[in-house]
Amino acid sequence: MRLLIVTPAPKGSRKGNRITADRWGRLLRQLGHHVTIDDAYHDQPCDVLIGLHARKSAASIRRFRANRPDGRLVVVLTGTDLYHDLPQSHAAQRSIELADRLVVLQARAVDALPRGLQAKARVIVQSAVGPMSRPAPRKDGVDVCVVGHLRPVKDPFRAALASRRLPTASRIIVSHLGAALGPEMERRARDEMLRNPRYRWLGDLPHSQALRVLARSRLLVNSSKMEGGANAICEALACDVPVLSSRIAGSIGLLGDDYPGYFEVGDTLELAALLNRFETDAAFRERLKSRCRELARIVEPHRERAAWRRLLTEL
Repeated sequence: MRLLIVTPAPKGSRKGNRITADRWGRLLRQLGHHVTIDDAYHDQPCDVLIGLHARKSAASIRRFRANRPDGRLVVVLTGTDLYHDLPQSHAAQRSIELADRLVVLQARAVDALPRGLQAKARVIVQSAVGPMSRPAPRKDGVDVCVVGHLRPVKDPFRAALASRRLPTASRIIVSHLGAALGPEMERRARDEMLRNPRYRWLGDLPHSQALRVLARSRLLVNSSKMEGGANAICEALACDVPVLSSRIAGSIGLLGDDYPGYFEVGDTLELAALLNRFETDAAFRERLKSRCRELARIVEPHRERAAWRRLLTEL
């Protein structure tokens, strides 16, 4: 089939929506389909439109449905869609009404949909593959990785603030990967590096470099206020890196209700206690590692390919 993926992130962007769209493009071509990726629908010929982001791609979704009433429409829901836009945005609501199928990235996301539309939803967990050879972790410190652009919804400095609360003897170093989306965020990151010797902001690295930084880390911290299903968590699982995460639906849907590495959103002291426990408590550290190794199967690429094959067969 001819598939068009519409994403609000332009070509060359390192935002999560574009990374996801590019990965799906490769995956769907492996399944034998002709795939085009664009930032909008401009009447391009296609059998299926895959609209990434219900609100931001709403104009393309409406145009496709009006021009191609017999075409098939899949709307992919992000965390912003699910936990912010859908309750209040008519454009987002209309997008999911028009869709033949809704794709969500973790199981808990279905609960955020209107009851009458939940039957349209299909859960497709994002796959990830670690680097061919995993770099050895540093021996003179405990590298903790934060992956995510610097914007308020990510609560990006929570790990940095928590690291200030650690005992003097702690060897934890927080490495933050991601672009500053605004001058205020950049100023704050640079100021934090000056004030906090445990924090370093590495900026917006190419994906392959970022993956190697994550793979050599001993821990990932995801402090977001909302997520649709964080790709950073999926990549950490693929890299055999355990995770500490804010207790949000998007992470619970990936890691499970009883995962031992949660902290409440914005709770600096609780995160600091978990970081200290990870560094000093071998049993806790092994418990996190063991759980993440068990979960690694959910991000295997063949599972994501099979899920898309089933969905397109339905259509």
